Amino acid sequence: MASTSSTSTSTSISTFIPQRNFDVFLSFRGEDTRFNFTDHLYENLIRRGIHTFRDDSLERGEEIAPELLKAIEESRFSLIVFSENYAGSRWCLDELVKIMKCRKEMKQTVVPIFYHVDPSHVRNQTGRFGEAFSNYKEDTEEMKEKVRSWRSALTEATNISGEHVKDGYESEHIKKIVNNIFMRLNCRMFDVGANLVGMDSHVNEIIRQLCVDQLNDIRIIGICGIGGMGKTSIAKVIYNKFSHEFEYMSFLENVREVGKTMGLHHLQNQLLCDLLQVERNQNVSNVGQGANMIKNVLRFKRVFIVLDDIDDSDQLEYLLRNRDWLGRGSRVIITTRSKHLLQEMDDVYEVEELNFEQARELFSLFAFRQNLPKQDFIHLSNRVIYYCHGLPLALKVLGSLLFNKTILQWESELCKLEREPEVKIQNVLKVSFDGLDHTQKKIFLDIACFFKGEDKDFVSRILDSCDLYAEIGIKVLHDKCLISLSENKILMHDLIQEMGWNIIRSEFPDNPGKWSRLWDPSDVYRAFTMKKVTIKLMNFLKLHKNT
Repeated sequence: MASTSSTSTSTSISTFIPQRNFDVFLSFRGEDTRFNFTDHLYENLIRRGIHTFRDDSLERGEEIAPELLKAIEESRFSLIVFSENYAGSRWCLDELVKIMKCRKEMKQTVVPIFYHVDPSHVRNQTGRFGEAFSNYKEDTEEMKEKVRSWRSALTEATNISGEHVKDGYESEHIKKIVNNIFMRLNCRMFDVGANLVGMDSHVNEIIRQLCVDQLNDIRIIGICGIGGMGKTSIAKVIYNKFSHEFEYMSFLENVREVGKTMGLHHLQNQLLCDLLQVERNQNVSNVGQGANMIKNVLRFKRVFIVLDDIDDSDQLEYLLRNRDWLGRGSRVIITTRSKHLLQEMDDVYEVEELNFEQARELFSLFAFRQNLPKQDFIHLSNRVIYYCHGLPLALKVLGSLLFNKTILQWESELCKLEREPEVKIQNVLKVSFDGLDHTQKKIFLDIACFFKGEDKDFVSRILDSCDLYAEIGIKVLHDKCLISLSENKILMHDLIQEMGWNIIRSEFPDNPGKWSRLWDPSDVYRAFTMKKVTIKLMNFLKLHKNT
């Protein structure tokens, strides 16, 4: 993917993310539609679970009420029902000006509905709209400016794609409008849970990198880290915050697994459906056709796309080959365990482990349903927290596992963990191992068993003497976040190391003499006392002794 670097500027969330208390704000002329079309529209929105603000006050003064202005600002969508007497209400016109201001400054989505009126009459203020404006006396500068703002807002609103209710059943028009709003809201929001400890620092930094308020450039950001670190949750939080600012958006979750089980063309179809805002299948028959369709759909559109858990360059090739496919102002987030797939991003954010205080809070929320451990469990809790080494997935899984257990049960579970890691945690971490080739797996297991914390050059000499191609192998492990390098030392997360140990133990669980590697003195003793040491293991031990 071609990349053009652009300068990041720090931007506070509060400058462009308003509090959203309503899904939809309804703007309408009461005397025209309050008891018919708008009422039916409102009831259908509420029935679909769409939180809608409707002003039910029949008494209106000269100035628009502050609570109404606040409701407009706090809405994700504004539906404007233009009816024949709409322009006859100063209140409605002031409402419209505020809505168009929120569209510009807060990226609110506006949907105009032309209810038995000609859109050209609204745009040009002719017909009944022209008659209404002829009644406004522009006898002061203040009034002249107000009329100009009304005219400008009407013209701007009619340039937005909307719904023309003219012929056919009104119920069908309402159904179409509500389905469209429902699908767009549904696409934009994910349940990310309540216990988002440590999330703010991640989100703030990625927001800084995204520069969402800069409308003329394209930004593609990568998020990387080991499995279970919370990459997908971070992407969902950011998507929830910003998707309302884009007319077109898509979140492709778990690309690796979906692509493997259902095919890349299925992901292409989902992306096309999201961007075209339709539910029907787009009949993508092959990935080449799908890529061309995506390119044509994306062109000139300002989109927000998340590609979650990418693990192969082909996925980028056929879902988002080139930034030239994207319209100005577009933003893309890619999450992955493989750093090498992010070489051409504008910025890459590597998710780090939680610190001790954050880890303690997250674990306590799951283990005790409170922010801190219970007094009698502090020591045991600290053992779990150190064991998890700041990995959010492990803290959640073990916290849930130990919830409502006695002290004796806690101690038993912790003893078990020393020899038998929790399956849910191991399965997530093992995904990266499974993606390695045969030689890379050997290098990973050797590091997990013998070389964690050792000098990279020293380890490379040993591995090369075994024909394991250390330089490229160590780079692959680093790219996949299975190891890290600090001052030329090879480092590995404790749970990833434990995952490596468990892979070897699972070869022959009760017979260490048949394992491919021995690293624990107690296992070495068991293997030799059982007199079942295999020739393969003997050769391995001799080789490492000689090196």
